[in-house]
Amino acid sequence: MKILRPLALAAVLAAGILSPTSALADINNPITKAVLKVYEEQIRENPRDYMAYFSRANEYFQHDELIRALDDLNKALEYAPASEKELRYECLIRRADIYNQTKRPEQALADLEECMKLTPDSFIALFKKADTEFELGKYSEAKADYQRLQRMNMRNPEVFIGLAKVAVKENNLGTANEYLDQAVTLDPNNAETYVSRANVRKLMGDHNGAVDDLILAVSTDSKKTNAFQEIVDYGKTNYAATMAGLSNAIKQAPRVGMFRYLRAVIAQAHYNYLSAISDYDYILKERLYNYHGLYASIAECEFALGRYSDALSNVDYALASVKDNCDYYVLRSQILRALGRNDEAVQSAANALVFDRNSGAALTEMAMCEIGRKDYDKASELLGEASLNDAESPVYYMLKAWVNETYLNRADAARKLYAQVAEMDHFYIDNVLSLKGFAQLFMGDGEAGERWMENILSTVSDNDGMIHYYGACFFARKGNFDRAIKCAETALEKGYANYYNWTDYSDGLVNVAPLRDDLRFLNLLNRYNTIFGK
Repeated sequence: MKILRPLALAAVLAAGILSPTSALADINNPITKAVLKVYEEQIRENPRDYMAYFSRANEYFQHDELIRALDDLNKALEYAPASEKELRYECLIRRADIYNQTKRPEQALADLEECMKLTPDSFIALFKKADTEFELGKYSEAKADYQRLQRMNMRNPEVFIGLAKVAVKENNLGTANEYLDQAVTLDPNNAETYVSRANVRKLMGDHNGAVDDLILAVSTDSKKTNAFQEIVDYGKTNYAATMAGLSNAIKQAPRVGMFRYLRAVIAQAHYNYLSAISDYDYILKERLYNYHGLYASIAECEFALGRYSDALSNVDYALASVKDNCDYYVLRSQILRALGRNDEAVQSAANALVFDRNSGAALTEMAMCEIGRKDYDKASELLGEASLNDAESPVYYMLKAWVNETYLNRADAARKLYAQVAEMDHFYIDNVLSLKGFAQLFMGDGEAGERWMENILSTVSDNDGMIHYYGACFFARKGNFDRAIKCAETALEKGYANYYNWTDYSDGLVNVAPLRDDLRFLNLLNRYNTIFGK
């Protein structure tokens, strides 16, 4: 399991190179906790206080705590009287947003239809309804609603984007392009319009055009668009087109550091650390940007490549510029542990917690340091704290289960923790990072775990080898070394260049540690040594 946290995007945001449209405080910060406490007290005094439930749901939603928000919205709708039409409308439209974000469009559509009954002339509810119908494949219904929206507002570019999406599904590509052109004509200086056009071009299979639009969006207004993250996300499924588009942009504007930075971030996110380092180095050498986050990003890449001394030098350079960055101290601690300098790692992990006591990465790193000091109860306690702060992340439960089973002889406690992971079916059941199959394996149901793993390997696109790396981890732990070696070979073929994960990472049970004495595995790493720069 890769504990490293990506520093690149956070660094560029903090540097002011790109500002997000909204910067939300962490839900564990004192102000947010105080607000939530007020709502909690109101609900304790009156368990049917629907306004308190609604207000708290909005607070949770703003901090991406979707399960908690959904629970509060359900209660608000249960207790709010029918006469509270405006409140019920707001609850339903917010709940529809959550259902759509959690891949439950049928339930979202039902709520949006209720919204339209409460407020028949709501442009927002109708727009969301049309988008949801489109996602459900109800193209004729979506088209009718987009056309109704067009009659309500002839100059809204997003309506033309919606009509273009439907035209693509009707195989009317010429009409779709006309709608896209109309959208851009209506709002040519709005970066989000280009982001929307990129999404339609993706539907059309025009991936190069989509990337060009996202680059144009960044160029139009890098401070107010989500195009930066859109390009990073696009690289997950269209890596070649994304990198080709950025390389072309760099060729045309070699002194625009944003394009080179984007390429580095995406390369790093796809475990192509050598390319990422090359672009980061170029940015620094040519003085396109000179920011401590770049040195931290280079350190993260070097750490992944097993260049621990170089990584330490670069993260120390970053920390010389900013001494209160939790993530940098977490990375420094990881590097020091890899170098066998556990006492120094403890201090770095402690520094990380000073600057963010609720950081899951910092709590996890300190827990690993405590294992090095043989204080297993403390390690378990820290991981428990991390899981309380982020109850939807399976990583902390898996690591705590490992500590309980391996070091504290608490097999029953470990099994309960694995069961919690196995039951986390919301959001990402088919995502390898849910670790569901690993939890099933460690609970003793290897067959169920293998079905889960094989399903992901056969159905989910793996353009950078990460999924097959996890396949290698799974089958190594299951004792099927032949299958594990095949997965490892596929991962390396696809460019999964995290040398640390392949050779050193041993925290928990989600790793390839059982393979490291297998000569076939060692030969594989040697055969692909160029992707590690060796």
